[in-house]
Amino acid sequence: TQVPAYSMEMIYDGADSEGVASYREMVVAVATMLARVGADKVALEPYNEPAYYPCDSSGSDDWQRIMADTVRAIRAVSSELTIVATGACGGSIAGLVNLTPGFDDPNLYYSFHMYEPHSFTHQRSDGTGAFASGLPWPADSSTPEKVTETLKAQMDAAGLSPVEQVMNMVAAREAIARYFEQNWGPSQLEASFSQAVDWAKAHGIPGRRVFMGEFGVILMSADGRMGAFDADRQRYIEAVRQQAERFAIPWSVWEFSNPHGMSLILPDGPPIADAGLLRALGLASQ
Repeated sequence: TQVPAYSMEMIYDGADSEGVASYREMVVAVATMLARVGADKVALEPYNEPAYYPCDSSGSDDWQRIMADTVRAIRAVSSELTIVATGACGGSIAGLVNLTPGFDDPNLYYSFHMYEPHSFTHQRSDGTGAFASGLPWPADSSTPEKVTETLKAQMDAAGLSPVEQVMNMVAAREAIARYFEQNWGPSQLEASFSQAVDWAKAHGIPGRRVFMGEFGVILMSADGRMGAFDADRQRYIEAVRQQAERFAIPWSVWEFSNPHGMSLILPDGPPIADAGLLRALGLASQ
């Protein structure tokens, strides 16, 4: 549960802002409490998906300073509490590799969230009632024509008028074409993970302290308006998990339960584990 008084929104006025100082004070108070619980029992991740952009040299050094100052503040109250640091740009790999870990110590982990490509993992439209679903994984397992045909069939089944369908396809067709042009698949995943691994090696950080803190895919909704087909979702989840394990990167999946099927629990009905997702995660026998 998020406390509104300490929303991440308060940190976006720059490293020297009052909001950042207040947020850091809160983090130190939490760190002090957790240190009493026991450094071997808990870890503290002060920030989730910080929205500081861009992540290259054209950006400011605000996030670098915020993260470094936060680590130093926590270390002032506990040298042993495990800290999970993160890069900017929504906690992505691009943000992580732009972070300079001059504050590193053996009790620090470095998190990234893996939702690449976002066009596949988060298939949904900002438009009310719009359809944006059915992109495959990997891209070369289907065609733009097949995805378009399936989307039209789902709009027919939902009772959309011809005008509504045309308007929907104007937006959807561009996204479909772009996805297939990028041709996302195993090689792109490997390249993304390699960036994180190479960054860690360059800074003398063991791979086991690089942490994939989130990954997941929206499951197609019952009406077909959003999400990926379950078979594609499972293939992606398995591919990402295997890449992490190949590089000995610990991982955590998003999440236990939510209404979009991006979870370990089936989105509808009683709270039953999603057997297919457990298999994709290599947990079916556990």
